[in-house]
Amino acid sequence: MKKLFLIIGAPGSGKTTDASIIAEKNSDTIVHYSTGDMLREEVASGSELGQTIESYISKGALVPLNIIVDTIVSAIKNAPVDNVLIDGYPRSTEQMTAFDELVSKEDDIELASVIEVRVSEQVARERILGRRAEAAPGEERSDDSEEVFNDRMKIYTDPLAEIQAFYTEKNLLEVISGERTLEEVVADMEAFVKSKI
Repeated sequence: MKKLFLIIGAPGSGKTTDASIIAEKNSDTIVHYSTGDMLREEVASGSELGQTIESYISKGALVPLNIIVDTIVSAIKNAPVDNVLIDGYPRSTEQMTAFDELVSKEDDIELASVIEVRVSEQVARERILGRRAEAAPGEERSDDSEEVFNDRMKIYTDPLAEIQAFYTEKNLLEVISGERTLEEVVADMEAFVKSKI
C-alpha cells in the first residue's frame, strides 16, 4: 500500500525544498516528486503516456488533466518506496476532484494527508522578489518579476479556499507554518509525515 502526501503552498513557501530534504534524509522510506519531475520522467521513459505528454509540451500546450492524473498515479505505483511526497498538486479544484475520484478507485494508494505550507502573501513576495535581488546579473529566474509573482499568487489563491474546505471535510488537511527557519519547517513536516507512516 502506497501512502501519499500532497504538499501545497504559495510560490516562495519553500514546499519543494522542504519535501526534498525530508525525502533525502529518509531515502529508504520516503520519495519526493514534483509534478514537473513526474511528467519529465514519464517522457524520458519513452512510454506511450510519455509520448502523449511530449506532444503537448513540445507545442507549449498545457498537458490535459486526465494525463497529469494518470502520470501521478503511474509514478506513485512505480515509486521505489511506500511513502510518496508530491508537491505542487492539486493546483485547481478540477485537479483535486479528478485526483480524488481516481485515488478512491485505487486499492493500493492511500491519500494520507494534504500538507499546506502556509506563508502570508507578503512573506512569499519578499522571498520570491528577494531572490531576484540576490541573483547575479543574467541569473535572474524568469518567474521572479513582480507581475509574474502576482499572477502565480492569484493562480494559487483563487481555488485555495475550496481546496482547503474539501480536504478539511475529509480530515486530511494539515497546516504547517512556513514562516520559520527551514530547519523548523522541515522538522515539523518530517515529524508529521512520520506520525502517519
